[in-house]
Amino acid sequence: MHGERLTSWHCSLTRLCYGVGFGLLIGLPLGFAVAMIRVVRRAFWPILLFFQAVADIAWLPIVIVWFGFSLTAVTFVLVYTIVFPLMLGVVAGVEQVPRELVRAARSLGAGRWRVFLEVIVPGALPSVAGGVRTGLGYGWRALVAAEIIVGTSGVGFMMFDARRVGDISQVFLGMVVLGTLWYALDALILAPFERATVERWGMVRTLEADG
Repeated sequence: MHGERLTSWHCSLTRLCYGVGFGLLIGLPLGFAVAMIRVVRRAFWPILLFFQAVADIAWLPIVIVWFGFSLTAVTFVLVYTIVFPLMLGVVAGVEQVPRELVRAARSLGAGRWRVFLEVIVPGALPSVAGGVRTGLGYGWRALVAAEIIVGTSGVGFMMFDARRVGDISQVFLGMVVLGTLWYALDALILAPFERATVERWGMVRTLEADG
């Protein structure tokens, strides 16, 4: 039994890592594209808001048809849940970069890529860090729901399987495990990352306020 619990925790954390990795690879480039390219903004902003409003659980019947009861189905739901808060965080961060800093960098001869890498990205990082933290929070809950419905392993599946056999203690144990794992992840990784990012790059916001 103890080995099964460890396997469940490991499966859930592995799936979270997959979802976060793909979510970052998709959400960050698209977020900056939507924030900085007018044509992309006009085309994708309504789509972004639309899918942000569609709950991840609504996709479960579709992903079951597409991918069956598989890791791919769970990962799809997880990535979907993470991408949109991350993109919104990127857009908000880029919009909050003071235009004076961009104009000053260009007046000193900086090209587009240098302005992007040395002004816009650092200025947007505090909001990006917040978007990552929010997206992972939503993704963690979506992961558990997906494991309950389409999973064959993981903490969510363990809880559902325990309910099936009437073992309520295992359900409560799963809830404790979920809360503990998320608290540890947030306290040890996400919160320090966000705090360090704001402390390192928050001077952009300070300059904006002073201006």
